[in-house]
Amino acid sequence: MTLDVLPGSFAICRLSADASLPSWASAAAFSSVTRTPHELSILCDGEAVPADVEAQREFRALMVRGPLDFSLTGILAALAGTLAAAAVSIFPVSTYETDYLFVRSVDLNRSIAALRAAGHTVIDV
Repeated sequence: MTLDVLPGSFAICRLSADASLPSWASAAAFSSVTRTPHELSILCDGEAVPADVEAQREFRALMVRGPLDFSLTGILAALAGTLAAAAVSIFPVSTYETDYLFVRSVDLNRSIAALRAAGHTVIDV
């Protein structure tokens, strides 16, 4: 597989389940919003997140080049397994076209090395 390292730093935020979607949540090119009965979870540009918001910050994104056919199996499992073996924690996000893996900024170089060693192509511009 080929993965691209996306520019920028991301944050994963937690708001109350009944919170309105804040304007900063979708201010950048990439954001992902999930509402459950327990929380409003937002993944977005880390610089846009106010300091007082509960968040895990300093994540980097690896995007699997797509689009991926829905009949394909094991893509995320293969990537997650490789990174787990390298002791890298991931926050995966899947979209209609592809998968994204968010890793802590401090783990980015180790993630790239592990994926390359497993035979994947990682483009870090």
